[in-house]
Amino acid sequence: MRLTLRLLSSVVQKTPFYITTPIFYVNAAPHIGHLYTAVVADAIQRFEKLTNPDYQIVFSTGTDEHGTKIQQAAAKAKLSLPEYCTNISEEYKQLFKEFNVDYTDFIRTTEERHKTAVRHFWNKLVEEDHIYKAKYSGWYSVNDEAFVPETHVKDELRDGENVKVSIESGHKVEWTEETNYMFRLSAFKVHLKNWLKTDGVITPVKFQTQLQEMVADDAYLPDISVSRPSSRVHWAIRVPNDEEQSIYVWLDALINYLSVLGYPQREAMTSRGHVWPPALHVLGKDILKFHGIYWPAFLMAVKWHPPRRLVCHSHWTVDGSKMSKSLGNVVDPRSSRVGNEALRYLLLREATMASDANYSETKLINIANAELADTLGNLASRCCGAALNPRHEFPALHASVLTSVATTQHASDLMRAVEELPEICHGHYRNYHFYKAVDAVIRTLHIANLFFETSKPWELRKKPETQKELDVILHLTMETLRICGIILQPIIPQMTKTLLDKLQIGRDCRNWQHCETPSWRLKGAIYETKNIQSGKFVLFQRIYDKKVSQAELRKNASEEKKKKAQKKKVSA
Repeated sequence: MRLTLRLLSSVVQKTPFYITTPIFYVNAAPHIGHLYTAVVADAIQRFEKLTNPDYQIVFSTGTDEHGTKIQQAAAKAKLSLPEYCTNISEEYKQLFKEFNVDYTDFIRTTEERHKTAVRHFWNKLVEEDHIYKAKYSGWYSVNDEAFVPETHVKDELRDGENVKVSIESGHKVEWTEETNYMFRLSAFKVHLKNWLKTDGVITPVKFQTQLQEMVADDAYLPDISVSRPSSRVHWAIRVPNDEEQSIYVWLDALINYLSVLGYPQREAMTSRGHVWPPALHVLGKDILKFHGIYWPAFLMAVKWHPPRRLVCHSHWTVDGSKMSKSLGNVVDPRSSRVGNEALRYLLLREATMASDANYSETKLINIANAELADTLGNLASRCCGAALNPRHEFPALHASVLTSVATTQHASDLMRAVEELPEICHGHYRNYHFYKAVDAVIRTLHIANLFFETSKPWELRKKPETQKELDVILHLTMETLRICGIILQPIIPQMTKTLLDKLQIGRDCRNWQHCETPSWRLKGAIYETKNIQSGKFVLFQRIYDKKVSQAELRKNASEEKKKKAQKKKVSA
């Protein structure tokens, strides 16, 4: 009984950290942009776990399954709406599993728990007098499932026809007149302005500036329509007590962040810890307005706190164009030749939050080969391999020999780089600059490779009298790999697990604190030898554009030889 109470107490005392992705719209299969959002959120929560082992992480993702576009997609696929939604939702789950997106909760807007939360939230808005019914007319984008202000519509010539399009998304709009329920967004202008003044509430800062400009523009804060006629949008949650109206898909979708926690049941929410407001919503820049204006206003209206921070990222493009089905440039993550773990690395390695990144398979393969295969993988293979390390050891650190080795320029450069690396990377992770953290690790590994190469361990291996010097060189290299492995865990969790397992680093010795001080800076440093896993070790296999086996080469050469012989016979 006492043990049970202690366990319950430890859970309650854990500090909650609630992070979300947006829920992904199931009008099509997931693409690389969706995966990028998910791995950004996953890298953040993995870093939080590394630095704060006592955190109670709630990491939610899921699928948004209502609206006109879903109706159209299901009809095109010739499937019932529930079957279509389940199929695409399962694709997301499988994709996230394959790419080690370690979520704790997956929510679907077709679940009863979510529908209950949405209806309750709607009724609270009504109780607080923030919803009223009125005739509404305006420019409506089916693709965006949103009305677009007059000032944000422009004329454009498409296929010889003059059409109206949204300046923001580029999608066509149509003039629509209907009776809807309206939300008093205009009542929250001052509150939104004050919320958006909070330092770091939106990151990168350029997106906070964009939102501040939006709320300063009266055209962005009219009352908004939060329902649609159910005759037009039938695949949706009905407005309570009004079957002729469906709840606006974006109001429905945003409430998922509450549904996950058990809203409106206080007991269910309390069991998850006091996790509201969310620490982070991670989202793409195309849905910034919905999360940065509508969502905080909805929450303020029912007297709930807005999220603490929105982390907004830019897009992945192909040849400079945003991915879209109409352009036929959508990249399926599972079709990439680099493999799941390497693709995850490259997405976080190459993209910056503030600017769009361009997808190039050739470029990604080159980076994977140069950094994962050569810089990291080859160094690990060499120092762990039987040629230099036949006894499969993490060798002793001999103090007297270390003093001698440390006087060389390359050793001194390496030790200094390793000592500085954790603090540098910690700062980059905190600012969601994953590419900078990886840059810093790769620079250190380059220094380690230079140190290893110039130390010529293969020559020391030949002489028994230089064994201690070889031990120190292997130790410094493997200690560098240990520290880099711990730091890279949020980026490449499976590959770093393989590396740390090879070095026999205990599972309870892989938190951030375990990378902050290298062995040579510890009192009572690792002077004893430790075993590593035996056996051949390839951390990452190089990728070849045209990988041809030796058997195929021999077969091709034999056939070529026969052809030449035949030609000679014919000419003779």
